[in-house]
Amino acid sequence: MSRLRSNKVVNQAGTGAPELTYGAVVPATGTISGAGKVSIGGSITAASFHGDGSGLSGVGDPSALKDGSNIKVQAVSTGANVTGNVAATGNVTAVDGTFSGNLTVQGTTTTIDTAVTSVDSLAVDGNISAGGTVTAAGIDLADNVKINLGAGDDLQISHNGTANIVQSINGSISLQCPEGSEIQLAQGGTFEHGVKFIAGGPVQLYHDNATRFATTADGVDISGTGSIKVPVGTTAQRNGSPTAGDFRYNSTEGKFEGYTTEWGEIGGGGGITTEAATPSNAVVTLDLTAAQDHKVTATGICTITCSGGAEGESHTVRIINNGSATIGFSTYFLFPSGSTPSLPSASGSINLISFTVNRVGAAGTQLLAGASVNFS
Repeated sequence: MSRLRSNKVVNQAGTGAPELTYGAVVPATGTISGAGKVSIGGSITAASFHGDGSGLSGVGDPSALKDGSNIKVQAVSTGANVTGNVAATGNVTAVDGTFSGNLTVQGTTTTIDTAVTSVDSLAVDGNISAGGTVTAAGIDLADNVKINLGAGDDLQISHNGTANIVQSINGSISLQCPEGSEIQLAQGGTFEHGVKFIAGGPVQLYHDNATRFATTADGVDISGTGSIKVPVGTTAQRNGSPTAGDFRYNSTEGKFEGYTTEWGEIGGGGGITTEAATPSNAVVTLDLTAAQDHKVTATGICTITCSGGAEGESHTVRIINNGSATIGFSTYFLFPSGSTPSLPSASGSINLISFTVNRVGAAGTQLLAGASVNFS
């Protein structure tokens, strides 16, 4: 084996480095060292390189990782900028993270230790659990998706596409406010009131934004210029268990009535109702249920009878002759001493018959009558 031992090796001319035509082999125990440079036009192959590479030149940008000519990772003074996707099979730990695009987590995000100050859009397929306070500019939910409150989803708020629903699954719904404040049910947009609940004060009902009913400390106030519709029914339809203070309109008797210890008439504001008839050589039937005052303008031979009525009612019949008239009465009319009065027949004569209903029904109607004749 030939060996060359020399402190210096130069080319034959003594002007430069020698040419190693077939290369050079450095054994495992040897090294190549020097203060100068090693310039190689070909490739250097080694099992490993040592040093930080800061003295290398002509090797491209050492602060960048490329895919071909495309920079994927670029070192900067504050860290590194990554273009494209980052795939990590282990954990990624960072102090801060800024994403100009989307962040997709395919696994489970169990804990976010610090506050998330801003998220432009967040889509979650599963559940979000928050141990602290969640603040948002708004919450948008699809139709039929519920906001559930309570350990057993006891209160549910939702929209089904047509109606807004607040539903209590277990227990009452309580709307509360401090004294002097109001709970209002009103029309959206115009805020036209429907109902007001004033804490420590009245409850008010509105019609077209005008108060119509308000509770007071000792009763209620009813407003407006119209009327109050009270229960209407026949005598047979009276309350089976009335109490003092009950009030209704009896359609059988055509009267308002009230109950104290028994039902009794309460005068109506409409006054006496008049029924008019103009018979000519005919029988005229007075409807005692429809009116209390009856005006008969008669011509020829006429007979007066009646229908309906209730015991104790008082009625009057005004008879005016329109031409010559002869007036008779049915057997319902009972006059004193059984003597039917003879009314004047001359045209223009005016006569008044007054009577009280003594009896109605199957036993026969009885009208206790009296006559005042020949008014002129």
